[in-house]
Amino acid sequence: MDTSSHVKEIELDQDRYWWTKLVPLCLLYLAFGSVNRSIAPLVTPIIRDLHLSYTQMGLILGSWQLTYILVAIIAGRILDKWGVRKSLMAGTLTIALSEVLRFFPKGFEGMLGCLALFGAGGSMISVGVPKAVSLWFKGKRRGTALGICMANSWVGAILTLALTNSLVMPLTAYSWRTTFLLYGLLTGAIALVWWFLSKETSLPRSEEDAGIMQVFSRLIGIRSVQIVIITGLLTFVVIHGFSQWLPKILEMKGLSPASASLAASIPYAAGIPSLLLIPSIIPPRRRGRYVAISSLFNLLALVLVTTSSGIAQFIGLILYGFITISIVPMLTLFLMDIPEVGSRYMGSAGGMFFCISEIGGFTGPSIMGFLVDATGTFYSSVFLLAAVCVAISILGLFMKARAVEKNE
Repeated sequence: MDTSSHVKEIELDQDRYWWTKLVPLCLLYLAFGSVNRSIAPLVTPIIRDLHLSYTQMGLILGSWQLTYILVAIIAGRILDKWGVRKSLMAGTLTIALSEVLRFFPKGFEGMLGCLALFGAGGSMISVGVPKAVSLWFKGKRRGTALGICMANSWVGAILTLALTNSLVMPLTAYSWRTTFLLYGLLTGAIALVWWFLSKETSLPRSEEDAGIMQVFSRLIGIRSVQIVIITGLLTFVVIHGFSQWLPKILEMKGLSPASASLAASIPYAAGIPSLLLIPSIIPPRRRGRYVAISSLFNLLALVLVTTSSGIAQFIGLILYGFITISIVPMLTLFLMDIPEVGSRYMGSAGGMFFCISEIGGFTGPSIMGFLVDATGTFYSSVFLLAAVCVAISILGLFMKARAVEKNE
């Protein structure tokens, strides 16, 4: 038998095997996106029933990012120790538990704790999936695989936003508590599907075992890593701040809760083609320029959604989704293509990226809620987000791609 031909056949089989791994990974991101956005369409009845202020609701919406920050910094190490299968199973069960426990709160503190728990499981998914992608795919396929995975997060968000008030709430006698319980059980079922469909993979050991702080210190000293992390922090301010409050913004513009939830799903639908196309067609050398230009279009989208109605608002929602959703995978790809990072340190680098970025994820919804209480409208908070978009655009100009190591 021709040895080289045999090796090629093995490589082809392995390549086909890793693509089948994409299916259960997509299911995990589907659950992540669904649970992450499940509270947004229910803000109005929760505020009413738990007697919350907008400031308190903003803290609840941003609370899971605080837990996420604490767990994300060590998620790479947990993945190395437990393996992808066990780590992602634990993460999915944790977000399912977070959803189920939302059935019980009687006030601000209880709901705050339930949302905070989501961050522990969510961090494992959002750090673990890119880690797996960086190991299992190379070159352009990385962008395609990551885009497909992240697209399923937005599919989950679309389903939750579109169906919660129009279908699920009527089925549960308009009980937001029972709605959360139902979503939690469905997420638990996805965790079981992941366990049965996935297989453990031996990940290559690396110098990460020498000491987590040593690795973080080395990575944070790289200028390209610094720029990506700061850009991620500001991007999460915009994404989490605007997206979590979007149904309420639309309600205050005159839409009913069901219509507002349905309209709030438009950006996610518009973002799916972006996730599937942009990461794979934008070459590494143009990723920084893409971030810079797209952030300015994002500013325009925020203004259109907040200040207009009808067709102009619809265009703003589409533009916001298509632009905003593609920025995070672009930053993630830029990070894993930095020669000093690669697949070897992507667990630690990804954990650090999401850890610091989610500081912005907490700050965005919280400060928006505070500004609404202070001013009575969302205009001041959106003006702040517009300024953040300008800062992101400037940082994008400093993102310069370098040659990636051949084995990457």
